[in-house]
Amino acid sequence: MDTWKDFENMQEIQLTSDKKGHFLHTTQYFSPDNSWIVYDTRNDGAHIGRTCCIEMVNTQTKEIKQLYNAPGQTQYGPGVGGVTFSPVVDTILFIHGLHNCNADRPYEFSRRTGVAVEINRPDEPIFMDARDVLPPFTSGALRGGTHAHTWSADGNWISFTYNDALMAQLEKEGAENIKNLRMVGIMAPYGPVKVEHDGSGENIDGEMYTVVVTRVTEDPEPGSDQIDRAYEDGWVGTHGYVKKDGSRQLRAVAFLGDTRDRQGNKLTEVFIVDIPDDVTRQISGQPLTGTVTTRPNPPEGTYQRRLTYTADRKFPGVQGTRHWLRSLPDGSLIFFLMKDDQWIVQIHAISPCGGEIKQITYNDFPVETTFNVSPDGQFLAYGSQQRVYLTHIRSGKTRPVTLAPVKEMTVLKSIHWSHDGNMLAYNRKVAIGDTNYFQIFLLK
Repeated sequence: MDTWKDFENMQEIQLTSDKKGHFLHTTQYFSPDNSWIVYDTRNDGAHIGRTCCIEMVNTQTKEIKQLYNAPGQTQYGPGVGGVTFSPVVDTILFIHGLHNCNADRPYEFSRRTGVAVEINRPDEPIFMDARDVLPPFTSGALRGGTHAHTWSADGNWISFTYNDALMAQLEKEGAENIKNLRMVGIMAPYGPVKVEHDGSGENIDGEMYTVVVTRVTEDPEPGSDQIDRAYEDGWVGTHGYVKKDGSRQLRAVAFLGDTRDRQGNKLTEVFIVDIPDDVTRQISGQPLTGTVTTRPNPPEGTYQRRLTYTADRKFPGVQGTRHWLRSLPDGSLIFFLMKDDQWIVQIHAISPCGGEIKQITYNDFPVETTFNVSPDGQFLAYGSQQRVYLTHIRSGKTRPVTLAPVKEMTVLKSIHWSHDGNMLAYNRKVAIGDTNYFQIFLLK
């Protein structure tokens, strides 16, 4: 779909209507054949630890199937959420709290993992990332919690954000200059990984080989490229991107990093990390697993770079609603939100090789939701003022593709394309009696 005419006759259909949440992740919730949309049963963005179930709804018939019900679910966990579909096979992946969650050890950032389920084998969890919190640690396993998982275009690699349980405990105990810092990691198809078990339920075997790929520090030097947080990641391109020397970098992840400006104020910028083919090699003296007092380290061959330098802008730094970075299918541009000189949040872009920032949208209203790129790389879809908008990336022309909703519909979020580009799906809250529930809508 590459002309505005293709979108003129799109019809809005409400797929779900029952009295519970139908919470869409920010990306990758269409099945490979576009027949199903997967979601969790939250009714707000928090409380994954209290959420029991993963379901999917058919885009043609509106049939609903339950795919997973967390065993022993209580208000303390284990909890499930943030579910995505593999782009190539009928397998879903979601956040899963540890099975031993209770009032003393509830679901939290450093106590969760990634679980997959094949849709023809519901309620049969496949633990994807190994977890080992008992020294000596296991290569290919991490020591905390993974979340916001995203598949690479070929379905073989997975990126995520990560919080380390050992660092979280040391910070809680008041250890000097140790903080629980968020990082970005990846799962690689080098598994399975087996770990030692002590019966506590803290350790988990995993199907994939897992490492962190970003470097963070507790106290970034003002004016430097050091960061104390890496987050909101996205794979660059369907086959990576072309570097300045003309060679192709097959795997790279873009992410947000929190720097400090020259005055010591937090400044969020766009970063990228190039990922080598082999992520099992460690840098000398920097173990992939970390130690009992240090966090895990990126593998040899990773190359972390800052792409944006915005301190001298009128409104510096990445700003706007929470969003994950996205790129063109060919990897040539990475998209993010930032305010223009009129203080309006617009979509901007930058090359993975760095250089000038390019403003993409020139609206007189702010982008108010996450955004996603059409499969053909022609359009951006996002929301504002409870309406779905499309922007043609090359021309910058913007049009709404939905009418203003009735007053019973609010909280537009998570707008995403089907794999063929012929459908857009999203969440709205719809009033049923005196309660509002997240429902799933489709433009087709």
